[in-house]
Amino acid sequence: MMTISDSLLKRFGKIFKDQDIIFCEFEPGETFYLIHSGKVQIVKIMGDIEKTVDVLEPGEIFGEMAILEGAPRSATAIALHKVVALEFNRENFKILMQGNPQIALKLLKLFTKRIYDQKRRFMILTLEEIEAKVADVFLMLAEKEPARPEETEEVELHASIDDIAHWAGLPPNECRKVIEHFQRQQRINVIENKIIVHNINDFSRYVSSKRKQLKNE
Repeated sequence: MMTISDSLLKRFGKIFKDQDIIFCEFEPGETFYLIHSGKVQIVKIMGDIEKTVDVLEPGEIFGEMAILEGAPRSATAIALHKVVALEFNRENFKILMQGNPQIALKLLKLFTKRIYDQKRRFMILTLEEIEAKVADVFLMLAEKEPARPEETEEVELHASIDDIAHWAGLPPNECRKVIEHFQRQQRINVIENKIIVHNINDFSRYVSSKRKQLKNE
């Protein structure tokens, strides 16, 4: 996690109380944030339903598209408990880049990772069947694991059922039913906060078929 100095906190720090709305979906965006402490819930309207897209922790950034594209907010950000964050706009971010290039480089790397993660999680939410959503979460988590030898298809995912439900945008009880279904099929084993997927390529083929169905509809 990035180390945030006291001088940066003093210059750019901002405090949000529990349940404060940091910004709303669709409103103009002029700032982005780096979380120092606390958690931030990212909520998006999909159809007629408000869904939690992500819960961000210290060291993560949000609202960065305001700087990169000048685009309206794509989601709503809500403080969970007390949140301390660094707040940047175009002007002070340029000053930061000139005066502290090491921190600026780390932020730019976070930008790249954050944009990829957002797109990847949005892909999960576009799937219609809950089984496919859970399977795609397995694939997303497997992508983050160290490279595996070509001959093995089994992967060990360090995530709880609540984690899977969060990334799939599902209530925990619905996610648990899907996990239990996959267990009965002997496709996975669940051991505490760990899921053993016996054949990740099988889930990859399954999710690919569901995406093709959506394209053809």
